[in-house]
Amino acid sequence: MYTFSDVIGHAAIIEHLQNAIRMKKISHAYILHGEDDSGKNMLASIFAATLQCEEGGVNPCGKCKSCMQAFTGNQPDIIRVTHEKASISVDDIRTQLNSDIQIKPYSSPYKVYIIDEAEKLTEAAQNALLKTIEEPPEYAVIFLLTNNVNVFLQTILSRCVTLNLKGVDKEQIEEYLMREVKVPDYQAQLCADFSGGNLGRAVKYATSEEFVQMKNDVVHLLKYINDMELSDMSDAIKQLGNNKANIGEILDLILLWYRDVLMFKATKDVNLLLYKSEVSDIKKQADLKSFEGLEKILKALDKVKVRLGSNVNFDIALELLLMAMKESE
Repeated sequence: MYTFSDVIGHAAIIEHLQNAIRMKKISHAYILHGEDDSGKNMLASIFAATLQCEEGGVNPCGKCKSCMQAFTGNQPDIIRVTHEKASISVDDIRTQLNSDIQIKPYSSPYKVYIIDEAEKLTEAAQNALLKTIEEPPEYAVIFLLTNNVNVFLQTILSRCVTLNLKGVDKEQIEEYLMREVKVPDYQAQLCADFSGGNLGRAVKYATSEEFVQMKNDVVHLLKYINDMELSDMSDAIKQLGNNKANIGEILDLILLWYRDVLMFKATKDVNLLLYKSEVSDIKKQADLKSFEGLEKILKALDKVKVRLGSNVNFDIALELLLMAMKESE
């Protein structure tokens, strides 16, 4: 069973949660805000298990009946709100939380509700939840886990303690990957570099052949983008379309490449590069592109993320990006 000692990074959040337990000042509603795979579920689960632990400490003991139940997902007073559709509906909140929360805990001091992907709450669902958050039973603790805190009603935000997960230090991620995932140091460094401080993402990269292939495909595209004809670009867009589910990560890989080009152009320091194995091509593009041209590419990357988030035609958005990458000098 995990305890707070097993969490990599997030020291400030752990301190906040453990102090709340020590001082018996548990909030009725928390928002854990961070990227997917950043550790929100782990933190909420450990906190919930600690609140219910029969030992009454600031970590779950891992031995009592409640901890064993929590470890196997069978603690009756730790409830995960689930949903089957693209959004979390008002009926999901009413049936799984509002109607249940009035029933006192089965065997524990608290009833803890964990709502993952809380950014999917509809406005009606948020309003239904708000009524409970405004007048919760003494024993109720509600966790909203989200990658986008901006979707919540202001009335929800004002009644919750919001804890923002920050990126984990690269060195901590590297050490974890070498120790726990058993990858060599050069691979640990690469995955840590690309993770952006997200440990879960780093582990996924370290254990995924799909990521390695995706990175290789992106590098191939970036090496030859300046020499591509229109037909080649159409093929590239088609290939990216086949990997549409991972387009966010693909765009991040492209961003990091041009970040390297810009960094090398400004400093000539190979040690600052993420794509160290591609230094000859990075150097070539640094010589070819001006600072203004690189700035245009970085702006185009920001634009394509906004466009894709607004459901603009995928092929058109990618074509505009590739043209900016090819033509900026």
